[in-house]
Amino acid sequence: MSSHARWLTVSLVMLMAACATAPRTSAGQSSATPRPGSTSASRAGSAAVGPSQAPSSASADSAEPTWRTLTPPAAGPVTDEQLAGQRIVYSYPGPVVPDSVLAAVRGGRAAGVIFFAENIPDTATLRTAVDRLREAQRQSPVAAPLLLMTDQEGGRVRRLPGAPELSAREVGESADAVAVAARTGTEAGRNLAAAGLNVNLAPVLDVYEAPGNFIDAKHRSYGQDPAVVADLAAAFAVAQRQEGVAATAKHFPGLGTAPAGMNTDAGPVSLPVPLERLRSAEEAPYRAALAVGVPLVMLSWAVYPALDAERPAGLSPAVVRGELRERLGFRGVTVTDALEAGALDGFGDTGARAVAAAAAGMDLMLCSARDADQGERAAQSLAGALADGRLDRAGFTAAAARIAALRGALR
Repeated sequence: MSSHARWLTVSLVMLMAACATAPRTSAGQSSATPRPGSTSASRAGSAAVGPSQAPSSASADSAEPTWRTLTPPAAGPVTDEQLAGQRIVYSYPGPVVPDSVLAAVRGGRAAGVIFFAENIPDTATLRTAVDRLREAQRQSPVAAPLLLMTDQEGGRVRRLPGAPELSAREVGESADAVAVAARTGTEAGRNLAAAGLNVNLAPVLDVYEAPGNFIDAKHRSYGQDPAVVADLAAAFAVAQRQEGVAATAKHFPGLGTAPAGMNTDAGPVSLPVPLERLRSAEEAPYRAALAVGVPLVMLSWAVYPALDAERPAGLSPAVVRGELRERLGFRGVTVTDALEAGALDGFGDTGARAVAAAAAGMDLMLCSARDADQGERAAQSLAGALADGRLDRAGFTAAAARIAALRGALR
């Protein structure tokens, strides 16, 4: 490993350590603590040991000097391309990891990879892909594990064969729903961990409003009662984390009111939910999720006029910083839904969308067009916006620090 590579590894590790003592004083970062969730979620919180309970944020005053001073001039600074790459989750078509993705990983320019059904014709193929990615990571200047993720919600939304076979709706309707939710979380964690994955883009925290609507059509919601959804999602997340797999709460602030056919993957969606319902029903399960240490939150691409009439949630500082960070006190990692979603057709190409999401306060950019080049384009756009000042360097580095803390807590 070159001296530059060694210093980049040290820089990332030390940056993560620095975050442990950094005061939370940066713009857009509140010192608020998570509010307690429902009764069951609060009980579960004592057993939850997850990445978000490790330090996961850095102040604007501390993060940038830490990064800069730990990379001596003789070794060369951490490049903007490497720093930008720490915020990109790649995807690729077919069963074989392309050389371009492996090269990005080896170069320290990737945070992780998301897998879809087309990448997983069978578990042996997935295991081979994971092994190749992990080997590339060992050759990179970044010591922390890659974020290797998929959507394994249960029921009809499963990328890997096998557990959990029950849908969220079926869990919610079961006689001992909290116990069943915990069991499905364990099943999901074991299935993903056996394949070498360490992040699940689940559970869904959406509280469905009407039977058969968008989120209920595939039985992806635990129910219509926010307290029930809170308890079951928390039980799933805690049980899954005990198997070594991090949970992702989605889709903040909630898709439970979206009518059937209103899919942000296909086109723009606006949900004129009154602010009172947003905060009392849609956001309620997130308080429970934060209380048990869920380390990632995925934001919706729908527009919520009560919060921001112009921009989808994941591009809105009012939603990302105002609602999630400041109001609810989330200190973990925010992750976008697919940057290539149809809901963002009016917001430029993948690179422009990545820059807009970062400006709004999003940490991880999910490139899921099954096109490996999209991840590279997003990374290049972030690096360019960082270099020319369109993105604040201190805030950018703080986001990278949160991601580094998450990665350092996984295996």
